[in-house]
Amino acid sequence: MFKDIIREKLREYSPKNGIEQENILQEIVQYYMLASLARTGFFSIAGFHGGTYLRMVHNLDRFSEDLDFILKKPDRKFKWQEYTGPVLGDLQAEGLKLQIQDRSESNVKKVFLKTDSIGKVILIDLPFSRHNARKIRVKLEIDTNPPKGSEFETQYINFPTVAAITTQSPDSSFSLKSHALLCRKYVKGRDWYDFAWYVSKKTRLNFILLKNALLQIGPWEKQKLSIDMDWYVKNLKEKITGIDWKKAKEDVMRFIPTASQDKLEVWSRDFFINQLEQMKRYMD
Repeated sequence: MFKDIIREKLREYSPKNGIEQENILQEIVQYYMLASLARTGFFSIAGFHGGTYLRMVHNLDRFSEDLDFILKKPDRKFKWQEYTGPVLGDLQAEGLKLQIQDRSESNVKKVFLKTDSIGKVILIDLPFSRHNARKIRVKLEIDTNPPKGSEFETQYINFPTVAAITTQSPDSSFSLKSHALLCRKYVKGRDWYDFAWYVSKKTRLNFILLKNALLQIGPWEKQKLSIDMDWYVKNLKEKITGIDWKKAKEDVMRFIPTASQDKLEVWSRDFFINQLEQMKRYMD
C-alpha cells in the first residue's frame, strides 16, 4: 500500500524537520510520476534533465520541485494530455487523486499536478505534523523547441519499480544549467548549488549546445559569438561579482537536508570565482 511505502521512505530518509518531510513526500510522488511516464513511452521522444534529474539519477544532495524535460527533436504540437492521463490513472490506483492545471507558454509546455490526498484520503501518522489538506504540487515542464546539440543516455530508476528513462548526459545538462546561470534575470540559489556540484564532479561543458542555447534565447540572442572557456569564465565571473550571496543562500536553504547545509557557509564571491578557476583548470 502507498502508506506503507511512505512509512518506509520516511524511515530511510529520516527527516529532521517538517520542511524535509514535505520534500520527501513530494519526491515520492515525483518518482511515481516518472515511473508512470516511462510506461507511456514518453522517453522515446524526451529526455529528463534539471535539478530533480541530478538528484534521482546522480544523487545530488538537494531536493527539487519540478520534473523538467526536453524533446529530442522539436515539436511545437506536443501536448501533455497524451501522457498525463496515464499518470493520473496510475497514481489514482495508489490512492492519490490529482488535480491538473495546464499553463503552457509558447515553446515551454507546463502542467501542474496537485494532490491533497496525503492526510486527507491516505491517513498516516507522520513524524512531523502537516495540515491535512496541504497540497503536494509537482510541475511537469518540457521544452518543445530545444537548442540543438544535446547528448542523451539511458539511465534507470529502481523505485517504485525498475524503469528505463532517457536523460541528458551530464555534460549537456551542465551546459543548459550554464545557460541559465548566464541568462537568468534573477538570482536562483539552486542554480549555483548545482554549479558547485558539477564542478566537484569535474563535469565538462558541451560548448556546441551552450552556444546554440545562448543564440536562441537571452541577452546574446542571434549575435555572432565565439564561445570558448575564456568567454565563459569572463561572463560568468561578471555574474558572480554582482550576486547577493546571502539572498542566494536563502533561496536554496529549504531544499538542502540539514546534514548538508554547512556547505552553504562558504558561499561568497570568492568561493564561486575559485570554483570557476577550478573548472577552467580541468577544462584546459
